[in-house]
Amino acid sequence: MGAPLRRWARRSRFIFYSGTIWGGVLGLGGGGNTSIVTAAMRALPIGVPKLMVSTMASGNVAPYVGPSDIAMMYAVTDIAGLNAISRQVIGNAAHAISGMALHRVAKSKQDKPGVGLTMFGVTTACVTQIRDALEKTHECFVFHATGTGGRSMEKLVDSGLLSGVIDITTTEVADYLCGGNLACSEDRFGAIIRTRIPYVGSVGALDMVNFGACETVPDRFGGRRFHIHNPQVTLMRTTADENRRVGEWIAARLNRMDGPVRFLLPLRGVSAIDAPGKPFHDPAAGEALFAAIRAGWQNARNRKLIEVDAHINDPAFAATAVNAFRDIS
Repeated sequence: MGAPLRRWARRSRFIFYSGTIWGGVLGLGGGGNTSIVTAAMRALPIGVPKLMVSTMASGNVAPYVGPSDIAMMYAVTDIAGLNAISRQVIGNAAHAISGMALHRVAKSKQDKPGVGLTMFGVTTACVTQIRDALEKTHECFVFHATGTGGRSMEKLVDSGLLSGVIDITTTEVADYLCGGNLACSEDRFGAIIRTRIPYVGSVGALDMVNFGACETVPDRFGGRRFHIHNPQVTLMRTTADENRRVGEWIAARLNRMDGPVRFLLPLRGVSAIDAPGKPFHDPAAGEALFAAIRAGWQNARNRKLIEVDAHINDPAFAATAVNAFRDIS
């Protein structure tokens, strides 16, 4: 440990005590150590200072950072003893982590309870109406449902930084089960199960699986119905069988939630392009999704399944979601 690190360690009170973290976490290493240390960092709550000095930091750091707030700093030279370069880099890292540890950001008296919302372009109208209705009483954090977006929201739930969730757009599940690019993980909804915070959910954008440009769509999906969202995003319509599997998967996880839950089914369409005259309008596929959720749903005092005779972007649906959230929060 160099002099900057020793001075930081003396000043920052970096210890683990009864599960509470004081100070911050500084890691140094190459590929192996970066993998080990960042796995521990990702398990820590959002807001705990985390800095990883790594030989891997100039490349794709997504596997190391994930949904967490890990700062990555390129080591320049290998972590193999001290030299004129590594002393400067490691010293800067020590000063950076000590600054984060010793000068924590104070909470504002104006802070309102935080609520997480998931959104896609095709559910923006719904989420915008919900946000407008709640912003006087809640701070709304909107997450783009891109796989990482859902994980980031649930990381904040696990970190105790959200008081509730309005999970309108669960499209990441379709990508997970059907091989799309914006997939969630097996732990989708896990933070809600663990923390039991108020949860309002729906089936937004489950009519689609996401891929990149047209030429990136796997050959096995030849003959399917596609919609070109933009040159970089190609959407594939989910079939009735895929929607059935998605509905079963979601229902199984909703049944494990012991906190207050309201799950909404918009019977007239789940996205902006799932409506009469739109490219993904398929009532049979939509009904397969709804039927699977109904069949898998287990009634409980804390959970209610609410069917809404409206499109997901209609004002009536947004109002129902807001009322459901207020009922349980």
